[in-house]
Amino acid sequence: MNTQNTVTGELPLAIGLQITDLHVLRGMRLVINGLSHQQQPGEIYCLTGPNGAGKSTLLRTIANRLPVANGYISCAAPVVYVGHNDGLSGSISGRENLKGWAKINGFSCLAAEIDKALASFAVTGFADKATHRLSRGQRRRLALTRLCLAPANSLWLLDEPNASLDQASNAILDEAVIDHADRGGMILAATHSDFAAAGSPQFITLPGWCE
Repeated sequence: MNTQNTVTGELPLAIGLQITDLHVLRGMRLVINGLSHQQQPGEIYCLTGPNGAGKSTLLRTIANRLPVANGYISCAAPVVYVGHNDGLSGSISGRENLKGWAKINGFSCLAAEIDKALASFAVTGFADKATHRLSRGQRRRLALTRLCLAPANSLWLLDEPNASLDQASNAILDEAVIDHADRGGMILAATHSDFAAAGSPQFITLPGWCE
């Protein structure tokens, strides 16, 4: 997960997310070819397209984990990235993982805030177990609790956030996403599942292989 503002090129910072004529290479392959997108505070977007279309690549590029070949990305809001991997240390508890992540990224790691975040995704009951002992779904829920410590105006980049979640956990995620948008946050999620339908998400569809 990443929490840094992303600015590539010389354009001024946008209030929301501004992507202009973006090109991204993976090896010698052009994965993102001239994408432009503008997203304002309060908006939810779902990123769709066939496998290999570059959905994960786009999210990782916005999160400043992959370089831009050409074009611009501008976002004045904090960027929080939840990748397909949960990014948890298996040797320590979920609570310790969350506290460490918050401290590294400059977010509140007060006990009350940690407790509130853990409760939000109903993980309190197993938050003090070493994460290597947990199921895939439990680890996913722990990873998603990080979102609850992010600033209200942040951009959430979510790569298959529904993976391994049961129906109840999906409902919690949808509620968190809609609440974040209502408070002026932004969400861009790559997912094959129904996602925050009550929030009337908009869609970006990547066409697939670029030459």
